Parts: sequence; C-alpha cells; structure tokens
Amino acid sequence: MVRTLLSLTVVALVLSGPMVSGNTVFKSALHDYRVVTVVDALVQPWSIAFLPGGDILITERPGRLRIVRQGKLLPQPVEGVPKVFQSSQGGLLEVMPHPNFTANRLIYLSYSKPGADDSQARTALIRGRFDNDRLTGVQEIFEAVSRGRNHFSGKIAFDKDGFLFLTLGDRQVPPEGNLEAHPAQDLSNHHGKIVRLHDDGRVPADNPFVNRAGARPEIWSYGHRNVQGLAIHPETGDVWTNEHGPQGGDELNRIQPGRNYGWPVIGFGVNYNTGLAIHAGTHRQGMEQPVNIWVPSIGISGVMIYTGDRFPQWKGNLFVGGMARQHLARLTLDGQRVVNQEMLVPQMGRVRDVRQSPDGHIYLVTDDRDGKPTPVLRLEPIARGTE
Repeated sequence: MVRTLLSLTVVALVLSGPMVSGNTVFKSALHDYRVVTVVDALVQPWSIAFLPGGDILITERPGRLRIVRQGKLLPQPVEGVPKVFQSSQGGLLEVMPHPNFTANRLIYLSYSKPGADDSQARTALIRGRFDNDRLTGVQEIFEAVSRGRNHFSGKIAFDKDGFLFLTLGDRQVPPEGNLEAHPAQDLSNHHGKIVRLHDDGRVPADNPFVNRAGARPEIWSYGHRNVQGLAIHPETGDVWTNEHGPQGGDELNRIQPGRNYGWPVIGFGVNYNTGLAIHAGTHRQGMEQPVNIWVPSIGISGVMIYTGDRFPQWKGNLFVGGMARQHLARLTLDGQRVVNQEMLVPQMGRVRDVRQSPDGHIYLVTDDRDGKPTPVLRLEPIARGTE
C-alpha cells in the first residue's frame, strides 16, 4: 500500500465565524457548519453511542455510564457498571450497542479491570442487558493477557457479519533492547493486538492464528502501540484504525488479518523528552506501512466513516479526532489512499471520540486532562449564505 504523508500545514481553508446564539459557525472547503453544545459538564467522557428511540449513552472514564435523553443529561449514572481501575488512562472506556440491540437489548463496555495492584490492571470486555436505565445480566466475555498502567485501548466495532473487534494497547511497555522481543511482537499475549470475537466472546474458527502453536487464537493483527480509533466501512468491510504514536508518528492503518503493524520495530516517532530514535527504522519486510502519518503528532483519537446525508459532500470521508492539536481532521480517500486533509473545529477542545448519529449529524466527545467538565458537541450543516 502506498503511504501518504500529509502535513497539517496543507489543510484546506477553515475560517472560524461569529458566535451565533452561543454556538460557533465555521466555513470549510465543502460545507459550512455550526457547532452546538449537546450536553455539558461531563467528567472525562470517553465514548458515545446512539440507541434506537433516541437515547445517547456516554462513558465517563471514572466509571460512570451516562444517559442523554431528549437533549438532557440524566442526573444519575446507569446502575450495574463494573468497578473500574481509574488511574491516568485507565477507567471506563468504550460503549457499543449490539447490532441487534432492538431485539436483545445488549450493550458492550470495555474498561480497565482492577488487579492485585496498579500494574496488574487489564483491559476487559463485558456485555449486559440495558433495561429501565440499568445494566443487568452482566457477563465478562474477554479479558486481555497483558499488564501495565496505561495504553488500555479498548475500542469496539462490529462488522457486517456480526463479528466483534476489540483493540488492545501495548500497556506502555518500554521499547528497549531487542525491539523484536517487545510484547507487541509476541503472539502469546495481548499486548498491542486487535482481537476478533463472536458476539459472546467465542473465538471464530477462521481467525488467522487459530492453528498456530503458542499464539492467542483471538488475535487478528499485532504490532500496535495504542489504537484509539476503530471503524469498519459498512460497504467495503475495510477495518480502519488510528494509532497514537509517541513523540510524533500518529498513524492511520487499514487492518488486515494476520498482519504485523510494526510497533516498536518500525515507526515515525521519537522518544519523549530526549527526542532520540525509538525504532530500528521506518520500513521492514513483513511489516505494514501506515496509510497516513502525522508528524508532529496531533494526539489522535477516534475515527469515523461518514455515510450520512446531512453533509453529502463528505460521504465516504474519514474523520479523526486530535487531542493535542484540538481539532477534527477530515480525510478524503481515493480507494484506500488519503489524498487530502482538512482541519475542522479548531481549538474547541481535545477531541476524544467522533461518531455519526442516526440522523447524519457528527458528534464530538471532548475531554480535559485534569478532569474539568467538558461538553459533547454536534456539527450541523448550514446552507451557504444564510449564516
């Protein structure tokens, strides 16, 4: 695959407009849009999901699952959520309804599961029935074989065949010594892996490492650092992720079964503080190249493929959040290549998650490192010449 490197200095024109009734209006290359606040005062929100009937679910990393109903944040969190390990990047992570939620009422949560001490926390996945604003019949269907304090990852997506994909971070194991011996390169654990499961946690018989001795059969791909965005194209079935690099080197990847994505042997970042090289290089035979990289890092988080009608000229585009650079990046694809990039919603907060609502609007979850209350935002189209 041809890698495309796009610098943020070549983004399309973005001009912030005036404040309108407390909301902000922007002009972009293809659509003018308004940014409105959906709900405010969330504490480190992480993920958002939409339910049939209009309810919105939002996770707060300290361990709360919140409900937005008819535009209002309900005061009480959902009962039945398991206790989480909350420290630094750990806590309640992703929320995702089952594809057949209307019939089975199942929702899935990923979280950092407490261990005997802080270093023993693991990424775990549970599912339960969401009825009467409570979570019941909770079952743990996966627990990662990995340890560490950070890089839990935990993004969830279902493909069109109903298989569940879950991302697992490298747990911030230092890339030292023999880089090829790093746990992210070792198939006997879940450090830096993406796994593929049935919706009840069983291992699909056609996973790439099912019959390999010593390999974890759940593994779909490996050699990842800290995947913070996961989306599956509803038409092509392509699995897209964005991966948080170190000092520089954020990546957009198209995930294929059994492939090695290189961390920490290859990459485009450097060590924090010192700026010294981490990797053996940027290319290695048998290791995949990213579709796009960001140098310097934008603090990438969340990825969404737009398929709605509210912004028709954005159909088929990829959207990724930037926490460090505080913006939303819109990527135009030509097949599986990125050919253009535009910066949207500049300096309106650290974009932690980006999602398309059932009615075609774009929702952004913003968070704050120190836990200050932050809003969920919505992008709405404006006809040009009417703002």
